[in-house]
Formats: sequence, structure tokens, C-alpha cells
Amino acid sequence: MSAEQKRRARVRAPELAGRQWLNTGGKELQLADLRGKVVVLDFWTFCCINCLHVIDELRPLEDEFSDVLVTVGVHSPKFEHEADPDALAAAVERYEVHHPVLDDPELSSWQNYAVKAWPTLAVVDPEGYVVHVAAGEGHVEALRSVITEVIAEHEARGTLHRGDGPYVPPPASETTLRFPGKVLALEDGNLLVSDSANHSLVEFAADGETVLRRIGSGSRGWTDGTEPEFSEPAGLTRLPAEVAERVGYDVVVADTVNHLLRGLRLSDGRVSTLAGTGQQWRDGEDAGVAAETPLTSPWDVAWWEPAGGVVIAMAGNHTLGLFDPIAGRVRRFAGTTVEGLRDGAAEDAFFAQPSGLAAGGERLWLADSETSALRWVEVDGDGFAVRTAVGTGLFDFGHADGPAGEALLQHPLGVAVLPDDSIAVCDTYNGAVRRYEPATEEVSTLATHVSEPSGAAVVDGELVVVASAAHRLERPVPPGLAAKLIDGGSQQVKRPATEIGSGEVELEVVFTPPPGTKLDERYGPSTRLEITSTPEELLVEGAGAGTDLARRLVLAEGITDGVLHVVAAQAASCDDDETIEHPACRLTRQDWGVPIKVSPDGPARLPLVMGGLDA
Repeated sequence: MSAEQKRRARVRAPELAGRQWLNTGGKELQLADLRGKVVVLDFWTFCCINCLHVIDELRPLEDEFSDVLVTVGVHSPKFEHEADPDALAAAVERYEVHHPVLDDPELSSWQNYAVKAWPTLAVVDPEGYVVHVAAGEGHVEALRSVITEVIAEHEARGTLHRGDGPYVPPPASETTLRFPGKVLALEDGNLLVSDSANHSLVEFAADGETVLRRIGSGSRGWTDGTEPEFSEPAGLTRLPAEVAERVGYDVVVADTVNHLLRGLRLSDGRVSTLAGTGQQWRDGEDAGVAAETPLTSPWDVAWWEPAGGVVIAMAGNHTLGLFDPIAGRVRRFAGTTVEGLRDGAAEDAFFAQPSGLAAGGERLWLADSETSALRWVEVDGDGFAVRTAVGTGLFDFGHADGPAGEALLQHPLGVAVLPDDSIAVCDTYNGAVRRYEPATEEVSTLATHVSEPSGAAVVDGELVVVASAAHRLERPVPPGLAAKLIDGGSQQVKRPATEIGSGEVELEVVFTPPPGTKLDERYGPSTRLEITSTPEELLVEGAGAGTDLARRLVLAEGITDGVLHVVAAQAASCDDDETIEHPACRLTRQDWGVPIKVSPDGPARLPLVMGGLDA
């Protein structure tokens, strides 16, 4: 079947089903209401950094095709907290989602559309047929091509209707802070806060309420100087005085959505760009001159003396980076870009959206959010090693205290080192502040009912916490508070397991090059596929890397449940025009963690759509 035939396959779009609609002025939408429009369905969940990337990627398409394109976000939650309607409404505001959103807490629409990964995009034509599906991020050019073709086809047929869509913005809310991210204690006792949704920084007096100054215009952008612009800034770290004196700035800021590190000089509020190009790193070299090396969603930063620089929680590609302010260079510090939880040598470790950092002497503590884990990096011989204190993997979470091996967190975003060298964890989706004691390896709860805590700092022995969804700083842990033992039980992702047959199974990653492009095989194979499993013994054959997007798997007898990890599926496609001397090329890449249930009567084929339509 040709790419054109595949794109034109007549697959009726299932009706959208969920609990409620947001950004529609209270109206419940049906697909019939969208006839005549090109519809992009974005299946997302707000914990997922790749989903947040897609929201930003869609913005220019929504502007370009504003009179014919309707984007509908279908929110299919991973974590329990994400199924809370108030939490979803807050996330829609936090991330400036300017299109209708369907709240789908039971994953009804997810299952109706046979979605298997966050994020997944589906294009529905003006007559209500699915004409394109793509999993993952980085599909802007492919979507633009598909949308352009669909518009031309339906305009010629008279089935395209131009005009406004169903989006109705919610009433504006005004607070001093709006979804703040992190807090930094300054030497003079003041507090510097990243005011993420207001795209600025705010300096408070020590009380955390008196505003001394705002640094930033409040508009999303990228401008240096004394009237700077940011895009959802988050992490903050203070440089040692001798380093700051040499480089001319005091604070490093993780400018998350701009994919940049910025420098702040406290004396006059001047901001400069330190690292990143403004483009998201997707593949290739990630080390070199800082200003020439792309970053991907830096979420937090911390000066750590053993590393000799600023460690970066690179949430966007599941790694830790290292920025040397003196040399002006950046490089990979730990991680492989594989999403998961694996300890060992820093260069071989797996992370899953690291989002919080805190230096504690010989250990660098980190909140690894997607594995609901507290982890640390330490010096190991001539290098560094990664260890895990709390957490087991991508699909298990909860709220339980006790021995670290049995304790559970839910998507933590921040950490801080307490005066007694124990660790405070901003257990974000549990709305709690937790404590880990390295000496006893015990976990306890210090405070509950904190609205999405995302960062913390110790000020004069007291813990100051960013209550992000409450839009303020709080001090929720009274001095001398006795921790209460909590046993909330374990939870697992509600996402349904995919049933597959026992024995031999054909796994196929479906990819059709976007219109006007072809697979690029000038320098060898244009595709790559790498597969692992949990438990590891689930796969008797088929694990490992290869160049074909189809793989024969042999499943072990006696194992009925597990996870198939497509660690990396990628395809390179280039403009299919012989007259172009240097055609533009694009790398499409996606990873999946697919929970499976093995059944003798299950299907012998497992298709995963990376781009196009499944045959």
C-alpha cells in the first residue's frame, strides 16, 4: 500500500467520550460539531514532558491554520493525581493550553483510538475520518504536510468550513505568583522564585510575601538584558562567589521551554544567555561550546562541587547535563536518554524525567519524577555512580512511609537537604512533603495538603516550600513536628495492558514518511529499533538493537504480565525531490513502555504507530 493510499484510508473516527470538557465555555462537544474542520486530537497527560513539548510544537500550526484547524487535547492520565479534575484544570492554565480539552480519566477515548503511548496525535478530516496517526513528538512538518493536503482536498470538494473554532478561554486569574516552580535562598535572606506561568523571576523579602522586584516582562519570549523575557523558567542555583566574580553573574536559571540556561546578575537584574540555542536537542552531539549546543527542557540546576560545575536536570531527554561556567561548555554528565530506572555508572544509568536537584556534600540528590523515585549521584573512583533510595520503576507509585524499599512517592519534582542531612522531598502528586533519612533508610511524611509542592529551600533552619498550584510559598513543616507514619498502599498506572499471544509475536513499528518525503538511505539504514523487557527474562528472543522496524519476539513460558520497552524506534526521512541539491531531512524518534498481558488466544502481532496509519 502506498503512502498516499495509506493516508487516504477511510477509518471513521470514534466518538469522543470522557467526563467533562474544558476551554469550551461549558459546552460538551461531539465530533459532529467539528465537521468541516481539520481536527488534531492530542492524547496527552500533564506529567509527561514529551506531551508538554507537543503542546508547544502545536502552537505555530494552530496559528497558521487558525480558521480551519481545531486541536482537541484528550487528557488520558497516568497518575492518580492527574485524574483529579481540579488538577487538570490547573494544568491546562499552567501550560497555556489554548484549545478544547476533553477530560478522559477512565481512558475511554484512549482505548477507542487504540492509543499506546503518550503523546499520540491523530488527524481527523472534515468528514470525520482518521487520516493520520503519529506517536511521540517532533511531527510538526509531517502534520503541516498532512493538514495542507487535507485542506486542499476538502476545499476542492466543498466540505471545508472556514471560521472560528469552539475554543473559549477561561476567565483570567491574577495572583502575585502563577504556578511558581522553584525557590532559591539568597545570601541576604531574600528569596528568589521562578514564577513559571508568568515567565519571570520574583525576589521576595525573607517573609516570602513582600515583593521586592520582578525580573522579566511577564510575556513568553527570549530576550536578554535588564528587561528580559523567559519561557516557563524553573530551576535556580547560586554560583560560588569566586566563580560568580569571574563570569559576571550570580544565579543560573533553567529557562525550561526556551531550552536554555540563563545567567542573572543580582546587582542590577541583568540576564544573559549561557547555554542552548533555543532549539530542542533531539539527536546527535550534546557536548561542546555552551551557546552552540542544544538543550532539552532543563528543569532544575544545582552547583555541585564534586562535578566542578552546574548539574542540569535535563527532563526532556532523561539525562543530567553539566555546565562549566568558566569554560563556557556543556556536556552529558549522566544518563543514556533511555527512560527508565537503572543504577550504576553515571554514563550507563537510566533516568525518567529528572526534575529536582539538591547538592548535599558528597551526594547530589535528585527527584526522578516519572519513576516516582528519590535518587542520588556520588563519586565512585575516578567517575560517578547513580543510586536509588526510593522507587522501583515507571508504573508503580503511591503514598507509603516506612523502610525505603517499601516506601512510595507519586511524581516528585523537588528535593532539599535539611540541616540534619536528611532529605526533604516535594512529593508533588501526593500533595505532601516527605523525608528520607540516609542513616536509617526510612521515609516519613512531614506535611500533607500542600498544593503540588514543586521546590523547596532551607532558610534559617526552616523549610520554605513552593506550593505551585496554590501560587505561593508556604512553610508547612512546623519546627519539631513529629512525622506520622502513612501507609497509603501502592498504586499502578490505570493504563490498560495490551493483550498479546504467547510464544511468538511480531512487533512492528508502523512508519510512513510524511507526504513529499522518503526514507533516507544514502548513508546506510534509515531506521533503528531497540527493545528490552521487564522482567528481563520475559523475552527469550528479540531483545536488542537492529535496523528493521519489525521484530520477531519469543516470549518466555509461564510469564503472563510484563512490560515491553521499545527503547528507541527511529526513522530518517528527507525531501523527495531530485531537483533539491541539499534536501531537508528529519529524524522521527519514539519510545514506548507497553504493559502487556500474555494470553494463548491473544493476537500474534503488536503494531505501534510512529507515523502514518496502521495497515
